[in-house]
Parts: sequence; structure tokens; C-alpha cells
Amino acid sequence: MCFTMAGVVLCNCSELYNILNQYIRVSRLSESNFLCLIDARTKDEYNESHVITARRAKWDCIGRFIPDADVETESLRYIVVYDSNSSSLQGSGPAIECAGVVAKTSRHPVHILNGGYERFSAVYPFLRTQKILYTLQELESLHPYPVEILLGQLYMGDYKQATSPHILKDLKLKALVNISENTSHIFENSSCTILNIPVADYVEADLFGFLERTCEFINTHLSAGSAVLIFSKHGKSRCSAVTIAFLLHHLKFTLMEAWAHVLKCKTNMRPNRGFVQQLSDWELHTLGKRVTDIAEPLY
Repeated sequence: MCFTMAGVVLCNCSELYNILNQYIRVSRLSESNFLCLIDARTKDEYNESHVITARRAKWDCIGRFIPDADVETESLRYIVVYDSNSSSLQGSGPAIECAGVVAKTSRHPVHILNGGYERFSAVYPFLRTQKILYTLQELESLHPYPVEILLGQLYMGDYKQATSPHILKDLKLKALVNISENTSHIFENSSCTILNIPVADYVEADLFGFLERTCEFINTHLSAGSAVLIFSKHGKSRCSAVTIAFLLHHLKFTLMEAWAHVLKCKTNMRPNRGFVQQLSDWELHTLGKRVTDIAEPLY
């Protein structure tokens, strides 16, 4: 079986990680139309462990996938299917079989996890579970991880995540960039190296003046193999502005490219308008010209 239509696509492990960790006030996994994660492996494999919130695929006696009647596929924003180790849309396999059926009624492309459960669980072992059923309250109580900007290297999040010992441990974080007015003593006992950037989330606040120093700090730690978390109080405005600035500096992205990448990682990121103007100035500084028109509604 071969799929060339837009209805079935591959997604990498980092994409699924970021989907699982979207939140507004609470985890978006509590929204009935946000994500359906389908485990197409055997029942024994699923029971041994699976990705958090995944439901097991059902099959008939001749091995055909049976869609779950309780899942309204046409209303779902994300449908992700995985088996043990699929890494292609060519050929056949449980994930391809399952995704092909679901895609017939989905409004959005159905994603097959590249590398399957084996790769995902090796990279994110802390997102494995044996839990099968979740109440709405349990889903709302899930504590999302910071989103991943660069695989295993750079993360973006909020104050609660930055002060969570298990998150620091699970993501092997060694350095923190704190963009906020709060440089509380709570960080004094952290094992991480911390750079405090005292900037308020105001349109007139000066962020540009700190960007060179911040990018050098992040570069130094990434070059040493240390993972870095950029965070602000709510994890939406200041941290996303600094993350975008770093991608311009580090990867020579345009502002448009960096914006699109960070928005894909965290769908509700939103630098304030003053920071957007400063990012345009930073684009000129790093690339030697303004490429991105920040007058467009996207910005």
C-alpha cells in the first residue's frame, strides 16, 4: 500500500512531543477535539507501555482496522498514529493501514509517527505510561513540559516549568534563561546555570539591548552539549521573542522563518508589538537587511 495523497503524512518525534505539551490555561489534551493518538501495536505491547493518552487500535478477525465509534475524526485537529517503528509512507504496516482508514473522514492530514514507539519512547521515556483511561479532571491536571525548539537542545516554557525539578531532570537541562522581572531566590538552589534578563512584558520595554548577551550565553551552553530552557512568567511573549531572536542569530533564519518555527512548536506564542519591532531591528542587525514585513497581520 502506498499513500501519496495529502491525507497521510509523517511527523517526527519532536512534533508529537510538542503537540502533547500544548496548553492554554490547562493542557489542551483535555479538549475533546484536539488530539487523538492511536497505538497500532499489539495489545500486549500496548499494555506493557504506550505514549501518554494513546488509545489502542482495534482490529477485526482478518486484520482490518476498526475505527472507534466514539472518535469524531472530522472534528479533530490532530490525529497521530504509531506502531513499533514505521519510518515511511511506502509499503504496508499497522500504522499505514490505520492511518489510511482514518484519513477518509479527517479534515486534517493524519500523521504517522516517524520511528514509531521505539524511537519516541527512547527520546522521551518520561512520556511512557501504562495508564489507559483518563477523566477530564486528570487531563486538565496534566503538567505540560516546555516545548522543544531544537531537538534535545533548546526548550521554551514558563516559570512553573523552569522551577520544576522533575522537568529539569527529565529534559537534562543545564542552563536557564529567565526573561522576567522576577529573579527570585527560588533559583538559588538550582543546579542550572541561570542568566537573568530583567525585562517587563511592556511594549516600550528594551529587549534588544540584551539579545547579544543572551544569544552568546545560549550558544556557549549548546556548544558544550548542555540543554537550555528559555522562559518567562507565562511562556508566551518575552520567551518567544528571545527564542525567535536566537534562531535568527544561530541559524540565520529570517524573522518570518523563525516566527513560523516557534509558532509551530507553541501555537499560542505571541510577542508583544514592541518586541516584534525590536525583532525586526534584530533581523537587520543579524542579516544585514530587513527581510520580513512586520506590517502583515501575522505579526
